[in-house]
Amino acid sequence: MKSTGTYEVPSVMAYGLPSTANKLSQAHPLETSERNFSANQEKAEMRVLRATQGMHAPLRIQMEKKAASLAGGRLPFMTSERLALQVLNGTDTSIAFQDVLNMPENRERSGVPSAEMERSLGML
Repeated sequence: MKSTGTYEVPSVMAYGLPSTANKLSQAHPLETSERNFSANQEKAEMRVLRATQGMHAPLRIQMEKKAASLAGGRLPFMTSERLALQVLNGTDTSIAFQDVLNMPENRERSGVPSAEMERSLGML
């Protein structure tokens, strides 16, 4: 997959405008801790489940989450809310920063659905 076009300039029509958000470093020492909060909380819950109910409970929940994350094959240019995964994670009834200000359908994207499909199929 070629990310640059002629003269080593990024292909804006096929891949969209480059983002500087990925190049930024952390602004505060607690930012890393906050970013990993939900993963650390899930690990702690799985340890408690394993200690109280045995090994089958965390394994069953992990299998359900994996199945829910793989379900719902939408086209690449359509966003998916993955409601089943939100229910399993317990985030279906809460509103967080990501729900309001980081929604994929609100991101600036300069591309057409046909170009995104061709890119996902390896034709570009």
